[in-house]
Amino acid sequence: MGAEITERTMNMPVYALLTGRGNNTLKDKNILDVLGHPVLYYPANATCHSKWVTNKYCSSDDEKILGEAEKLDHVRIKRPLEYAQPNSQHVDCILHALKVIGETAEMPDILVVTLANNVSIRSEWIDACVQKMADDPTLTAVVPVYIDNDHHPLRAKTVGEDGLLHMYEKDVDPNISTNRQDLPPCYFLAHNFWVLNVQALLTSGGCGQPPWKFMGDRIAYYPVEDSVDLHHEIDLYLAKEWIKANYTD
Repeated sequence: MGAEITERTMNMPVYALLTGRGNNTLKDKNILDVLGHPVLYYPANATCHSKWVTNKYCSSDDEKILGEAEKLDHVRIKRPLEYAQPNSQHVDCILHALKVIGETAEMPDILVVTLANNVSIRSEWIDACVQKMADDPTLTAVVPVYIDNDHHPLRAKTVGEDGLLHMYEKDVDPNISTNRQDLPPCYFLAHNFWVLNVQALLTSGGCGQPPWKFMGDRIAYYPVEDSVDLHHEIDLYLAKEWIKANYTD
């Protein structure tokens, strides 16, 4: 069930920023066809169906991505090449986009950043996360997460200077269970979208929880079952299956 619009939210400008670059290991992954639509259609279309998102933008260095986003009423923001490299940081393209947006429109209170290579998204999830932030303006971000104890840090290993495996985490209880269900829940960011407090982002000076320090320190979560990022060919199959079973917009 979708969240109801509140007076507070109606008075808060909420914009969406679709982000995706053209230089990827899986060529043109953001515009590959998945069930008759380019991959980026799914996150872009979800923001189009959001109850609160008014202005929609797309930041990319790639004309094909920008062109597809324009078909879904996203205003193009041409990303500088220095922010579109394999080692570029996401925060830089976000701050650049906000600067461009501020030149022609009122700055948003809330920015919904969607990732062009992730199809596992629903407009009702976006609206629920926006509502969380509207209800508590001290939050710096609201993000979807899923539990994955198979990849729990208490199970992780690193390779030491001796060439052997060692515990990644230090001071682990030597009697810790080998059963994943016995471990405390381990949450991973879904990276389908992030709801950001723009004022906090612009004034934090990058002081937040690493590695995504731009999200700040007061991060609320929204639970989802799983997430499908497109990085490899097999992910196209997973994306199709997720959309057929879960996509509602």
